[in-house]
Amino acid sequence: MKRIWMYLSAYKKECVFAPLFKMLEALFELFVPLVVSAIIDTGIGNADKGYIVKMSLLLVTLAVIGLTCAITAQYFAAKAAVGCATGMRHHLFKHIQSLSFTEMDTIGTSTLITRMTSDINQVQNGVNLVLRLFLRSPFIVFGAMIMAFTIDVKAALVFAVAIPVLAVIVFGIMLSTRPLYKKVQAGLDKILGITRENLTGVRVVRAFNKQENEIREFKQANEQLNHLQKFVGKISGLMNPLTYVVVNISIIALIWIGAVRVNAGTLTQGQVVALYNYMSQILVELIKLANLIINITKALACAGRIENVFSIKSSMQNGSTTESTDTQAAAVEFKNVSLRYSGAGDESLTDISFTVKKGQIIGVIGGTGSGKSSLVNLIPRFYDVTKGEIYIDGVNVKDYRIEALREKVGIVLQKAQLFKGTIRDNIRWGKKDATDTEIMEALDIAQAREFVEKKDGKLDSFVDQGGKNLSGGQRQRLTIARAVVRKPDILILDDSASALDYATDAALRKSIREMKDAPTLFIVSQRAASLMHAD
Repeated sequence: MKRIWMYLSAYKKECVFAPLFKMLEALFELFVPLVVSAIIDTGIGNADKGYIVKMSLLLVTLAVIGLTCAITAQYFAAKAAVGCATGMRHHLFKHIQSLSFTEMDTIGTSTLITRMTSDINQVQNGVNLVLRLFLRSPFIVFGAMIMAFTIDVKAALVFAVAIPVLAVIVFGIMLSTRPLYKKVQAGLDKILGITRENLTGVRVVRAFNKQENEIREFKQANEQLNHLQKFVGKISGLMNPLTYVVVNISIIALIWIGAVRVNAGTLTQGQVVALYNYMSQILVELIKLANLIINITKALACAGRIENVFSIKSSMQNGSTTESTDTQAAAVEFKNVSLRYSGAGDESLTDISFTVKKGQIIGVIGGTGSGKSSLVNLIPRFYDVTKGEIYIDGVNVKDYRIEALREKVGIVLQKAQLFKGTIRDNIRWGKKDATDTEIMEALDIAQAREFVEKKDGKLDSFVDQGGKNLSGGQRQRLTIARAVVRKPDILILDDSASALDYATDAALRKSIREMKDAPTLFIVSQRAASLMHAD
């Protein structure tokens, strides 16, 4: 709740005006039964057509004013709710970007996507409804009871009994459903994870003819969520019938007491109709309040899940150094480095030490799972070492500002990841102000210029999300160009030429070696030929 208030603080005016206009609407609504009572007792009772017309026009005026207030309240509530959700989404995305790979691996991508989309949408709906109804509905309920007491105290005692019973029903159901809605959202996380996994790996699923298995797994998870939603839906569904039963019993009691008192001459027919209208207003508002409670319950459960992500702090602390002053220091130095992934049973790297001079080429070769990628991922500090220390230009990587450290390192990961946009846009991820000349130079080094110039739009050619409209080799070469364009001090090629033929691979390595101010180069590969010329 504190976080929601924090984002709503920028919309104080809207948070005041939305409920204020709703209260005004409710106030005008409470006068309607009194006007109807007057029409029945005075206008119809005395056959005064002029009075009936005058009071009918008053009803229309009340309706127009109420509608105007309702629309104004909706505008302010929507503005505050959408603004709150937008601020929360921006800050959540920024917070997620600040987390290290360790936290990202632990939380899971599907969970984070649910938090960013479904959970924040639920919070937005909850805020909107609270601003519009949280004060209006109780105001109508208690206002109608007070107005009933002004008409007749004995008849209004029905209201005094009905309202506490209804409050017990509404809040009892709210308290019992809140933990269940948390489980529903967790089930949604699981389904989103399965869906994402299947859509990203659809080719592999089909290649191994695993469609039936995946459909069965998805169906099982979906049915579990379905059963849970049905269960919580049944509990929430009790709200309306129970409130209807209580209110309708109250209406029967009210009409019975009213009839007796009209017969005794204590009440007029118009007053009984007014009392009935007030009870009907209470019924309508309690249905709204019941739905509001359900939505608030969902919103609070989702807000708690969002807060859980905000409460996760990055295990990677930022340093303060931006540049090394030691010009004679080694480019990279590992001192007794070990790495154990979070939750792993054993170390992935153990007691590794080596020193690399500036401009040297280092080849890293080994079997699958031997820790090649783990080794090079420590250099840009994607993960922190468990033991030992790593120095770049004589400064411990933990002492660098993370942004400054990663400006010094260019890395091409195993999976060639491109983004939706043009080729120029993708290359400029490496250097946002890169000129076309610099981009073409980087494409030359990455052996990508030839296929780029064959495309109709050249640098303006469109790239689908993930580079789906390019071959594996083309994607790899563009990601290498993206890393090379910034002219990093250290360049890491993490098995990023696996889709290239031997001739292109050799030409790529030759062009990197011949670069002006050639970077210190780490080549991770399973091809011995790729590492033959390493230092």
